[in-house]
Amino acid sequence: MKNILIAEDERTLREGIGQACTEGGFKVVEVATGREAIEKLERQVFDLVVTDLKMPGSDGMEVLKRAKSLHEQTLVIMMTAFGTVDGAVDAIKHGAYDYIQKPFSIDELELKIQRALEHERLIRKLTYLGSSPGGAGIIGESPAMKEIFKTIEKVAGSNATVLINGETGTGKELIAEAIHRNSHRSENNFVKMNCASLTDSLLESELFGHEKGAFTGADRQRSGRFELANDGTLFLDEVGNMSPSTQAKVLRATQEQEFERVGGSRTLKVDVRLIAATNIDLRAAIAAGRFREDLYYRLNVVNIRVPPLRERREDILPLARHFVLKLGREMKRPIEGFSDKAIEILISHDWPGNVRELENTVERALLMAENGSITERDLSILIRPSDGEFAISPSLAHELLNLELLEKQALVEALKRSNWVQKEAAKLLGVSSRVLNYKVHKHGITNDRWTKNRQN
Repeated sequence: MKNILIAEDERTLREGIGQACTEGGFKVVEVATGREAIEKLERQVFDLVVTDLKMPGSDGMEVLKRAKSLHEQTLVIMMTAFGTVDGAVDAIKHGAYDYIQKPFSIDELELKIQRALEHERLIRKLTYLGSSPGGAGIIGESPAMKEIFKTIEKVAGSNATVLINGETGTGKELIAEAIHRNSHRSENNFVKMNCASLTDSLLESELFGHEKGAFTGADRQRSGRFELANDGTLFLDEVGNMSPSTQAKVLRATQEQEFERVGGSRTLKVDVRLIAATNIDLRAAIAAGRFREDLYYRLNVVNIRVPPLRERREDILPLARHFVLKLGREMKRPIEGFSDKAIEILISHDWPGNVRELENTVERALLMAENGSITERDLSILIRPSDGEFAISPSLAHELLNLELLEKQALVEALKRSNWVQKEAAKLLGVSSRVLNYKVHKHGITNDRWTKNRQN
């Protein structure tokens, strides 16, 4: 049962809030002054504090500061009749989760309390995931993700090969990393290789290494990914894109735990656990003669299917809040959450780019957001046009999904219009100079004029 402290000098309001919270299944303590609130905080740990800003004895800001100093995880909602944006931002800067302006309905406050406690649960989950060997930043509340967590726990301690299926952007690499972190190999290397990113000859060299002089440009001996992953885990992403000849060599290396470098004759022995991932149907690829059946069964000892985000909508909001916390810290944007309409848009969107698209969308929304929360206006890229309005062509829609490219183009355009003066470009985009500078560095945007200025 969650403990809630209510600090409000107006008796009727205090008792009304207390009754509603008690009926909601919370354990409630009520006080009439800031001094009493601080005394209670010093004797008891509360999950949530609902406090008025102006009270006899000590005001709500003192209660907030004391609550956070005593127990950092305690969440605070500030009630105020002086609810200016400046006052709200000041409270949030000192650690308040949210604020509510008087007069308000009990239903409105109950909704904020519910969101605050959902936030607390997310923070606790993030803390657990961040501190545990297998966390790897995986967020999931849906039944499908809970089953995946159970599977990770069961298979991590073995040496069984694992095949992870799922659409692009669903987080297959995070799951592979979680298996490694929970295994007895966790102190050794977790080596990654994307099998779709290289030609067949280069992929073979990357996987198995090569001897000096093995081909043009091989001016020295080089170790491959299998060798680097010795005593650890090798993660082969997009394994369905390997050529048949490379598949045969991977099969042998997996079965026999041995291989030769390209251009070499010496057999190297390794102890490597293999985890593979793909976004294609390998059974269909086998039927079409594009993938070896024996390699498929060797990889598919344990199968984990990661469902797309549209099939686990319960995970959308926890993921979005996670990205707000993570990216908000990086960008120094004190955004606390989403408006009701924004939540509705997030949950109803189909997310064809899955978790990757969601992260990019939240990052863009953080740049656009004002007044401490993300609204539907900040998610305008997700809002579909109604009948009769401008419709995007399928090819353009595909381009728009690449939010990184879209964002970079917008930055470059604004800089050009501002004659590459960052302060002016920030005004055009409606963001702070600090945020613009962060984005310029992130995308590696450069200009000769900036270089000359630094040299002078």
